[in-house]
Amino acid sequence: MAKTRYGKVWMWRWRHNPLRRRSDVVDAWIVLAAWLIALCGGLFTGLTSGVTADHELDRQRAERHPLSAVLTENAPGRTSVSALDGDLVRATVRWTAPDGSTHTGLTKVRADAKAGAPATVWVDRQGRLTSKPLTPGDATFQAAWTGVLVGLGVAGALLGGAQLMRLQLARRQSRQWDEEWARVDTPWGWKTG
Repeated sequence: MAKTRYGKVWMWRWRHNPLRRRSDVVDAWIVLAAWLIALCGGLFTGLTSGVTADHELDRQRAERHPLSAVLTENAPGRTSVSALDGDLVRATVRWTAPDGSTHTGLTKVRADAKAGAPATVWVDRQGRLTSKPLTPGDATFQAAWTGVLVGLGVAGALLGGAQLMRLQLARRQSRQWDEEWARVDTPWGWKTG
């Protein structure tokens, strides 16, 4: 007994054959266009967003600088949150901005720090309290991941849109098959003589 081999015929939508319909060709073009646009669009948006994020993080590093501050109260001691934060707690500090004005705010200090102890705060150009900027290595890592995630998101959205188009095309094909079958179908259930 001979074995029948069943296999997938690659690129069948592109080959000329009597069973190929116009909707098969449209489907093939949708798939090809979707992959090309998703690849190019994902790469472009990923690279653009990665570079933009890197420039923004560089700008933050350039604008933020450390200042000396003084603790205005004793640190509150260890809390359950401080265990997650490397034994740092939030406490009120006072510092003098570059323009000579005095400011107070909350920053992270050691849990055992006493009032009057020195602390370092990070401020922006206006002297407002801000977070410490990322190191160049961390900034590069974050910018790269931002680019990767944005690129994958854009490519996924484009491919998802193409799948929705293919789904609509498949529904249309199914309706057409039902209509054609209704025209050529012989009635079942009655006796032939």
